[in-house]
Amino acid sequence: MVRQKKQKEKNNDTLYIVMPAYNEEDNIEEIVTSWYKVLSFGNEQSRIVVADSGSSDSTNKILKKLKKKYPQLVILSKGLKQHGPKLIQLYKYAIKQGANYIFQTDSDGQTNPDEFADFWKLRNKYDAIIGNRVVRGDGKSRKFVENTLCRILKVIFGVKLSDANAPFRLMKASLVNKYIDRFEEDYNLPNVMLCVFYKYYEEKIVFKEISFKPRQGGLNSINLKKIFKIGVASLKDFNNFKKDMKNYEKV
Repeated sequence: MVRQKKQKEKNNDTLYIVMPAYNEEDNIEEIVTSWYKVLSFGNEQSRIVVADSGSSDSTNKILKKLKKKYPQLVILSKGLKQHGPKLIQLYKYAIKQGANYIFQTDSDGQTNPDEFADFWKLRNKYDAIIGNRVVRGDGKSRKFVENTLCRILKVIFGVKLSDANAPFRLMKASLVNKYIDRFEEDYNLPNVMLCVFYKYYEEKIVFKEISFKPRQGGLNSINLKKIFKIGVASLKDFNNFKKDMKNYEKV
């Protein structure tokens, strides 16, 4: 009887695992298979949703094949191809479908599904649990970029973040819904600004250390040159967000 009660409590929440994909034919089957098992933490309405618009390889073909095997897999094939806009699309989709919790990760195999359980245990204590990549398997240059970004965010917004852009985050859908409409559909850094909003408005969040492996296959669509360009463009966006945040405080 006790066992049945625990099982019922475990499956009470609708969990949406969302991930963007772009030319991930080398990774996508293994990634979907490994993360699909995590859906067991949620109820029968839980889903894993992959946004794959713009891929020029076999990613979409593989996803459609996997769909026959995994009925709780959803494929979003229409939308912008960039990473940030896909995240916005995924978050809005999960909210619209009635998710209680949204977990975001990427489809490149750098995160570990086995670390999800510890995040899930904290869901009733915090509104968002964000991964903190203390050690990064993707190189010192990426770590330098992330550290620089966090310093810039502290200067502009006055918030201290451990890891602003980690693709390993469990969030209450109601929390995401509070801020998602502040983004244009083509905005590049929604995960960064969500962390900023959470800290700035003193939401109940915590950063928790995760492992972060090197990319498991395929090519990264965002190199350091692109990161620099995005960073320069983002400075203007950050300042505009800062102005808007002051206006929201006055309402």
